[in-house]
Amino acid sequence: MGAMVNLCDVRAIVTGAASGIGRQFSLQLVRSGASVVAADIDADGLRTLAREAQGIPGKLLTTQVDVTREDEVKAAVEDALARFDRLDTLVNCAGVLRDGLLVAPEEQWVRKLPTAQWKAVIDTNLTGPYLMAREVAAAMLRSGVGSGLVVNVSSVTSKGNPGQSNYSASKAGLDALTRTWALELAPHNIRVAGIAPGITDTPMLATMSAEQREQLLAQVPLGRVGTTEELWLALEFIIKCDYFTARVIEVDGGATF
Repeated sequence: MGAMVNLCDVRAIVTGAASGIGRQFSLQLVRSGASVVAADIDADGLRTLAREAQGIPGKLLTTQVDVTREDEVKAAVEDALARFDRLDTLVNCAGVLRDGLLVAPEEQWVRKLPTAQWKAVIDTNLTGPYLMAREVAAAMLRSGVGSGLVVNVSSVTSKGNPGQSNYSASKAGLDALTRTWALELAPHNIRVAGIAPGITDTPMLATMSAEQREQLLAQVPLGRVGTTEELWLALEFIIKCDYFTARVIEVDGGATF
């Protein structure tokens, strides 16, 4: 029979840790006594996070990494292993928005979603988690860690949302990877699960237009934006419940996308 995981024993990498959901997860893990390598491309944001974590009981270290670059991902994981005695948890939070309609008529031409705009989102939101999960899972297998966990932060817009072809596709793909990896890694006692936030109070939300935010909020029965603290409760459950795998928890106020 499995036992509840003690957060003090967790050795984790959290991507997208400089802001938003990743920042909240990193701080909450450290407050719970965990040891965390906070990873992000934003060096200034990581320095701010490190200052905020000073004096908290757990241990927080930072590493600058572009999750779309295979060489940087490998180096970041090797660095984390060198700084901790082991790695047992990966939380994939890194993500970007580059919204735009597939096609849109203008006065004398049709505007098309640029391929670069599509690729930027797919590379960060889908390829990045793949690279991170591959390297961390390989490290877990090499080190013989007793149990491991990968958590992918998805989105309820994985079901589709106008103007977000790239974002919705990346998150739908991430949900599929969550289920696939869970099945592949279960024999090695590595769990894989997901969290799908709805509209949440993060810096990413601030990049949306007022019209976009209103359209999203109109689809939330509870009639408000969620908080990163509420998403932390989902991550805490996933970490502690050693019988939870291959599922994505939707924390969305009942959103109907």
